[in-house]
Order: sequence, then C-alpha cells, then structure tokens
Amino acid sequence: MFSEISSILIAFITGVIGPILILYIKSKLNTKSKSDIVTDTLHVSELVNSKIEDIKHEFNADRVWITQFHNGGNFYPTGKSMAKFSVLYETVGVGVTSIQSNFSNIPVTLFSKSINRLLETNIIEIADYSDPTTETYGLASIAEGTGCKSGYLFAIKTIDDKFIGTLGLDFTKNITTLSYADIAHLHVFATSIGGVLIKHLEK
Repeated sequence: MFSEISSILIAFITGVIGPILILYIKSKLNTKSKSDIVTDTLHVSELVNSKIEDIKHEFNADRVWITQFHNGGNFYPTGKSMAKFSVLYETVGVGVTSIQSNFSNIPVTLFSKSINRLLETNIIEIADYSDPTTETYGLASIAEGTGCKSGYLFAIKTIDDKFIGTLGLDFTKNITTLSYADIAHLHVFATSIGGVLIKHLEK
C-alpha cells in the first residue's frame, strides 16, 4: 500500500509539479532577460547622449547626431537583407531643427558617395557648404534642407575596423573651421562611442 502511494506521489511530482516548476523558472528567466535588455538599452542611450551633449558644448556645434547601420527588409527574390541606416541619437541647440525623424530606415545606396568616403578615410570635412570648390560628397542638398553651413562626419568603427555608424556635427549659425587638434579629439570621441555601441550590440 505504502509503495503504491509512493509511486503515485512520485508520478504526480514528476508529471505535474516538475513541468510547472520548469515553466515557472523559465518565465522568471525570460522576464529577467527582457528587463536586462531594456535596462542595457537605456544605459547605453544615457551614455551616448551624454557624450554627444559634451561634443556639442565643447565644439559649439548646433546639432550633433549619430547614425547606426542596420538591416531593414529584404530584396526580392533572393531574400538578402537591405543595408540601411537611421539617426538614433541626436542633440540640438536652441532654435535648431531636429533631423532625426527625417533619417530613419534610409538605404545606404542613397548616400553611397559619402559613406564610401567615410569607409576609406574615416572623416568628411566640409567647412563651408556654400564654397563651390569644396567637395560635398553628395551632401549639399541635405545641408541646404537642414540649414547646415559647415559639417563634419566621422566614421564610427569597432576595434576590428567594422564600420557601424557615423558621428556628425552640424554648424547652422556660422561657418566653422575645426582645427587639426579638434579633428583628432573628435576621432577619440568617435572611437569611444564605437566601443559603447559594439559592447551593447554584442550582448
């Protein structure tokens, strides 16, 4: 009799309580994982926004922004991912127009000239968009639409040289020429931001 009760009890624990316990543990782990993703994203956002605010103040820029590359949809009929970019972080000065909502899910092919330039040289310097002798790498019409008089773009790359995004500084109130020391300092900022972003992406 006792052995029968023991067998029934063991079967009940194995067949009912065991699976319920496993489901409970899984739900707790999933909740923690989702919570960590949100927490990590907010933490990264805070770090990056703090860095671009520092850049805006240090260099008296009117708008500082960061794009990141991502896939967005697939080509027919191969199913190959489309390479796109979006402005994910931005800070603007008083009275300066935001560009973030206008640059979301943009195919890289629309800016192939400027992106290839960044890939090759890590920087685009356009001290004066109104100077007809200055190479603008296809960005002049964008600058006109966003009120940008001077613009500087820096490639954001990982430690193993993977191109993951762009750091941009726009000067909308005055034509601004950055010094060699300024450019070198901004390269350090871009590298630092790249480290923060890739650490987050690899989690």
